[in-house]
Amino acid sequence: MASEPATILFDGVCNLCNGFVQFVIRHDPAGRFRFAALQSAGGQALLAAHGVALGAEDPETVMLVADGKVYTHSTAVLHIARGLGGFWQLLYGGILLPRSGRDALYRFVARHRYQWFGRQDACMLPTPELKQRFL
Repeated sequence: MASEPATILFDGVCNLCNGFVQFVIRHDPAGRFRFAALQSAGGQALLAAHGVALGAEDPETVMLVADGKVYTHSTAVLHIARGLGGFWQLLYGGILLPRSGRDALYRFVARHRYQWFGRQDACMLPTPELKQRFL
């Protein structure tokens, strides 16, 4: 990763996405990643700074902004796993699978995530200890 932390953009009202953020936080004690809800002004501003236009309503993907690039769908998740190090970086080997297949599976889960995992009325609020890791 670059000297500036990579930023994970996530659907702030999705329980699955919030669980994923909590997982990354637990497995990233060095603070290599920071976070922003796609619905937030900070998340939208970061995307705009990278020339990406994405509506904040029901976003279908986790995104990773790292080293001046924006990664989406399964590619974003695989890069995040690699950035966590340890056992998790082995999952990056999935990058060798055809992207069309990886993303098809990703989109299937994304389409059903609210049905399977639920949805919150508002974006999660970070604890005071974690606030500096959120945009």
